[in-house]
Amino acid sequence: MQINGKTKVYGIIGDPVEHTMSPLIHGIFAEASGIDMVYVPFHVAEGQLEAALKGAYGLNIQGMNVTVPYKNAVIPYLTKTDARAETLGAVNTLVRDIDTDREGFIGYNTDTIGLARAMNEEGIPLRDEEVIILGAGGVGRAVTFMCAEHGAGKVYLLNRSTAKADAVAMEVNRQFGRNGQDCVTAMALSDYKDLLTGAENRYVVIQCTSVGLAPNVDDVVIDDGDFYHYVKFGYDLIYTPWETKFMKNVTDNGGMAFNGLKMLLYQGIEAFELWSGCRVAKEIADRAYERLCSQVRDR
Repeated sequence: MQINGKTKVYGIIGDPVEHTMSPLIHGIFAEASGIDMVYVPFHVAEGQLEAALKGAYGLNIQGMNVTVPYKNAVIPYLTKTDARAETLGAVNTLVRDIDTDREGFIGYNTDTIGLARAMNEEGIPLRDEEVIILGAGGVGRAVTFMCAEHGAGKVYLLNRSTAKADAVAMEVNRQFGRNGQDCVTAMALSDYKDLLTGAENRYVVIQCTSVGLAPNVDDVVIDDGDFYHYVKFGYDLIYTPWETKFMKNVTDNGGMAFNGLKMLLYQGIEAFELWSGCRVAKEIADRAYERLCSQVRDR
């Protein structure tokens, strides 16, 4: 589409943002929907977040995605956040506040919705399942809330720092505890062998750390073949490389493994629908996913 004075501007802020694939996603959605918009990556250097948000509002930018390291840091500068973002303490989508008295952006979190949609499409169950989450950082915290919200039977949150895992578990159990029973158990990562009992191919495992991200493709959080005998579904939120070592360990031991590319797609769909009010049809989502796959595989 030709850019003119009526073209609406959207974007993504982060540090870094040079390798983001979000412009590809939103370009496909905009073209399919006939919406006159552009989507631009904005590199926001450390210390410039507040200024960037004020500038974006002043420039009439309609909405933005937020990526690392600003998903938590952005919250104090927003006019308000929705209930999900408030619970998770993280925002990845900004919508321009139409109340001119407030002059700013409203924060939403579409990451966990995107992950839930992606896992459902891949046929990965959560309800009543035993789930192991690797990593209790911001992503792991959000995923723990998502698993509890979607009815996981038991969630084991493994982290190098048990203090961080304990804090997340306490929060989630306070909100989702059932009949006095905790949903989430915090554990030290080094104690993973305590879970290797009973039937094999037992767990859904979600890898929420940056371990294995390119170029460190030979790294893995747990490098023990015995562990992977107990994994029936392994979901790595990383999507570069296309197949992480975590994923290979899962498939080599008979499980099914998936990367985080569909999560990226579906969180983008949720954001686009918030901005535009238009539903993204499945055939358009499939087209975008095919383009994303070709981009990642070619890297």
